[in-house]
Amino acid sequence: MSSLLIPISPLAEAKSRLREVFTREQIENLIISMVKDLGNILSNTDCFKNILVYCHNNKILELVQNFGLIGIKEKLTSPRKSFDEVINDINSIAIEEYHATQTIITFLDTILISEKNFKEINSLLQENQIVICPAINSAGISVLGRKPPNLIPTFFSDPKTPSLIALINEAKKRGISKIEIYDSFRAGFDIDTKKDLILAFEYLKILNLTNTNLYKFLANNLNLRIKKSNNNNREFRIKKKLEIMDI
Repeated sequence: MSSLLIPISPLAEAKSRLREVFTREQIENLIISMVKDLGNILSNTDCFKNILVYCHNNKILELVQNFGLIGIKEKLTSPRKSFDEVINDINSIAIEEYHATQTIITFLDTILISEKNFKEINSLLQENQIVICPAINSAGISVLGRKPPNLIPTFFSDPKTPSLIALINEAKKRGISKIEIYDSFRAGFDIDTKKDLILAFEYLKILNLTNTNLYKFLANNLNLRIKKSNNNNREFRIKKKLEIMDI
């Protein structure tokens, strides 16, 4: 039985790196737009027995239920749990309450992911123990499938080693051999920085996803563009009105 797990950070903590670009209210609207887009995709996806959204915010929990997803309220602690502990909590709920035999974890900010991606990842997990979609912009993980769900811990909170490398290293130590790397630009692209936001806006246009809530939000609120620096596609400058800022 396959469960899709989506942990969402409390709105007060979400996307803190974007506070130099957006106000707190705008960030909340950014999150809401991504929830709606992911809900639209998943409402047409039939490869999961259940889809669990783990979040503290009541507004988001009510919203996801409109798409037929299961909202589970996270109980906040002081001090706050690490992200790995949060993921372990929702994973345990999937096992104990929803009898999941395999789980796939994805994140709200994989804004280009498609129904096709979810079906392909779920299908790959039928024949493998671990399926990983590496994040495009880092040595991180954008989607992670595990069978059984408690086969191996996650390493998103590791202070020294990127989560992708840490997970692969641990899998090798444990002798886990059935590992599939899902190579996908759309499933691997996420937004975490202002540069990601600008690229997201352009990619949404390129992929004809201009009807999404996120595209509309960015079109109305994002006042940044990128320019090549030194004629190099790997180096950009961020343009805000008439100002050029190096990144």
